[in-house]
Amino acid sequence: MYLSIEEKKEIFEKYGKSSADTGSAEGQIALFTYRIKHLTGHLKNNKKDIFTQRSLIRLVGKRRRLLDYLKEKDIERYRAIIKQLGLRK
Repeated sequence: MYLSIEEKKEIFEKYGKSSADTGSAEGQIALFTYRIKHLTGHLKNNKKDIFTQRSLIRLVGKRRRLLDYLKEKDIERYRAIIKQLGLRK
């Protein structure tokens, strides 16, 4: 698999509250962003992989919904995660 348990823990440690806090919105957004980058690279090499393209679109939608939730819940946390991940210009 492209993402090991140790890599997931590092992502949740860096962006979430702790490595065991896998339910925080920030940690999930960071994990989705990592997966989106991975799938985007895969699709650059395999342009006809429609299943992966569909999975990528679903992941982007999930991340968008989580970002919208975080924006409504706490705007400061939203701005912090956007800045950390570099999602907006």
